[in-house]
Amino acid sequence: MNTRTDLGLLFSALAFAAHKHRAQRRKDKDASPYINHPIALADVLANEGGVDDPVVLCAAVLHDTIEDTETTGEELQERFGREIAEVVMEVTDDKNLDKAERKALQVAHAHKLSRRARLVKLADKISNLRDIASNPPAAWPLERKQEYYEWAKRVIDGLRGAHAELERIFDQEYARKPG
Repeated sequence: MNTRTDLGLLFSALAFAAHKHRAQRRKDKDASPYINHPIALADVLANEGGVDDPVVLCAAVLHDTIEDTETTGEELQERFGREIAEVVMEVTDDKNLDKAERKALQVAHAHKLSRRARLVKLADKISNLRDIASNPPAAWPLERKQEYYEWAKRVIDGLRGAHAELERIFDQEYARKPG
């Protein structure tokens, strides 16, 4: 990410995601603003993984907009272009399916994702493990936290080879599994 245009695109994605997620909160005891999560993904990618691809960073910021708001793929494509919209759509679960099926599909399809989508998925799982370790969903017992860690590892194992440093960071976070 080197140009003013790339930075402008990233800030447009941040503003869009902040607006779309404005009324949403995380499930932690503090009910943290949801937008903290997409920002955390971009931070992991840029500052820990050294990723400077504006498509990846924008997709990270926008990764939950289709899944968790009234945003469509077409809307993302109009505002941010085909490449960003495609990455977001790759990492978006089909909310018409039940949770168990969505989780199984993430594992089954991980190896089919593009490199850019793999990077977003890696950052998402790193961020989620960190959140579970430091500020978990209030209603989650230890067993539920452990199950999430195991499932996240199965997803990440399907992504291996995308980015050695982010994979190392995931493994480090996974090693801190609760219990």
